[in-house]
Amino acid sequence: MPPMAFTGTVTKVGCMKKTATVTISRFVIHKVTGKRIERSTKILTHDEHNKLRLNDRVIIRNCPPISARKRFKLEKVIHSPETERELTHSVSTAESTTS
Repeated sequence: MPPMAFTGTVTKVGCMKKTATVTISRFVIHKVTGKRIERSTKILTHDEHNKLRLNDRVIIRNCPPISARKRFKLEKVIHSPETERELTHSVSTAESTTS
């Protein structure tokens, strides 16, 4: 299998150890109407350090089979709203304690 990399959103995490569900969306043009239709695929991804959170934007890459349904590994976290929220909260609390 040639190397494949996909960008997707984490939709489910925490139910299984070292595993996250990533949804990959793409747009397809309808043959008759010419309208764009969104198609999505759910892929189980191996997350070795359990660092993924819900709604993270990630890049995943294919790898040899890890389990019966896991064929992809986490390569990079592009954007993490939860982590940014925690950083903003910690900065604001640090400013309020110093003032």
